[in-house]
Amino acid sequence: MHILVVDDEKEIADLIDIYLQNENYTVHKFYESENILKYLETNPIDLAILDVMIPGKDGFSLCKEIRQQYTFPIIFVTAKVEDLDKISGLTIGADDYVTKPFEPLELVARVKAQLRRYKNYNQIEEANENKIDFRNILMNKDTHVFYFKEKKIELTPIEFEILWYLCKNRGKVIKTDDLFQYVWKEEYYEKDNNTIMVHIRHLREKMKDTSKNPKYIKTVWGVGYKIEK
Repeated sequence: MHILVVDDEKEIADLIDIYLQNENYTVHKFYESENILKYLETNPIDLAILDVMIPGKDGFSLCKEIRQQYTFPIIFVTAKVEDLDKISGLTIGADDYVTKPFEPLELVARVKAQLRRYKNYNQIEEANENKIDFRNILMNKDTHVFYFKEKKIELTPIEFEILWYLCKNRGKVIKTDDLFQYVWKEEYYEKDNNTIMVHIRHLREKMKDTSKNPKYIKTVWGVGYKIEK
């Protein structure tokens, strides 16, 4: 298991590092927020421990950016004890909150608890890999049934596959050529962009969405399409 630790107090970061390594975790340690997102692109992380007051982006801002792409658990470590800070941290995507000073063994116990919860959640997700249920979207790949805001909506096979692929990869920008190759199983050419645009338009119409200010299927101009988490 790989744990990201970001804390500008070197002594605390090093202490956390020692205790986690004693539990056979691999620790990726930083003393500031700079380059964290770039590092995550090539280094898989299972859980992050973030200090709130760190140089560069603070922990809350870093958490928001991480949550745009990753779902691993995040634990805040901070000297602030006000309830408002706790609420802020947990509502922007953190999973737990520990205040300084803290017992290292307590932090380790919380790390283990979050990793267990995350592992169990992923196992449930894998068991339901043919179903999608989020943001008023309910899809069943086995039956090709689509419900939106609790109302059954008929989709063509192509529309279903497009929406399924975007939902399965929600939070990521799907390139137009990748989307075409997944749905049509053919090599993509520039002229095929119009074909995709027509189907996207039909999906938006059925979901009562707009192209100018879409709430679901967003166009990333020159790249492809995206559905937010």
